[in-house]
Amino acid sequence: MARARLSAAEARRIAFAAQGFGAPPPVVGTRQLSGAFARLGLLQLDTVNVFERSHYLPMLARLGAYDRALLDRLVTHDRRPRVLGRTTELWAHEAAIVPVDDVPLLRFRADRFRAKHAAWFDAHATLVAELHAIIRDRGPSTVGELEHPANVRGTGGWWDRGDAYHAVHAMFRAGELVVLGRRRFERVYDVAERALPASLQHVVPEEEATVELVRRAAVALGVGTVDDLRDYHRLAYLADARRAIESLVDAGELLPVTVDGWGAPAYLHTAQRIPRSMDATALLSPFDPIAWHRPRALRMFDFHYRISIYTPPEEREHGYYVLPVVVGDEIVGRMDLKSDRRAGVLRVQHAHVEPAFADRAGELAARIAPRVHEAAAWQGLDAVAVTGPGTWAADVRTALTASPSG
Repeated sequence: MARARLSAAEARRIAFAAQGFGAPPPVVGTRQLSGAFARLGLLQLDTVNVFERSHYLPMLARLGAYDRALLDRLVTHDRRPRVLGRTTELWAHEAAIVPVDDVPLLRFRADRFRAKHAAWFDAHATLVAELHAIIRDRGPSTVGELEHPANVRGTGGWWDRGDAYHAVHAMFRAGELVVLGRRRFERVYDVAERALPASLQHVVPEEEATVELVRRAAVALGVGTVDDLRDYHRLAYLADARRAIESLVDAGELLPVTVDGWGAPAYLHTAQRIPRSMDATALLSPFDPIAWHRPRALRMFDFHYRISIYTPPEEREHGYYVLPVVVGDEIVGRMDLKSDRRAGVLRVQHAHVEPAFADRAGELAARIAPRVHEAAAWQGLDAVAVTGPGTWAADVRTALTASPSG
């Protein structure tokens, strides 16, 4: 039965349960992956591949080791798509994989992007029209396959990609192009009028869409503040999010609650149960919904988090690709992981236990060690090695040695 007041521990358990944490299934197949994707509603994308690309990691955290080829088929990756499948990419939280049926729901955001950048589109109208015609005539294409004088990479490195690249990206953000999937992690684009079936070419009005997106955020988070519910789909306007929440409260879908220690009003989705316990163990992607909104992670777990990939090396405190570590219903530490594929080793380059859990460092290391071995095997690596420093490094090294590796 829903209550008007929750303890901080109850809120944490609600959040993990809503996100699909708990006992993983004995077998992970397409049905389990589809169910987890439906629960999350989106998978945030990121290009960094030092351990594994981000969109693969939420499923590992919730379900355990699985065949990544199954997820590739679900989200149309690593293949040459010719037609739109069950998913596409849109600006949802950030760039994310979403169900293709959500295109009309998020189309208002594309229209807003086009209006905001109207001057740019006017100034580049010829380039946009030419690129649109090339893709229309050529068929589904990556940017690199487009033959156009503006499609040249500059000399400034990775980010200096040339006018054609930036124009195609703008056309994607504005809804003129649709992503059919990825091949070697490059987007495959098609023109929207051909790729989208007629049933997906309408626009859900922004007010209606905002209510639905807030409702979905409440389901996915279980309990959250206005800021949390707004952030899940990065809604631009606080006033719009507040109105949507009020509508859902009036409809009986959200219940205003007080969470001990949060210092801000919160809202509980009325279908969400309050688990009596939560016994999760997981390595989280830096872009996992549990931790992607840094103010929520700080409020809920007292976990101040920076991924550090954009931090100068000399300023990094916990390493480069830093994964939060979950044990029970808490984030207890963090690990910087690297898949050394040439050597066949998963390297723990830094391991840090949060100060509040320092007196349990050995016990917690023993709890997470099997998941580290699992991650290594899932990556096709033969060994795990703690090769860097940190307040947790010695305990993790001992636990990994004592824990079976498969």
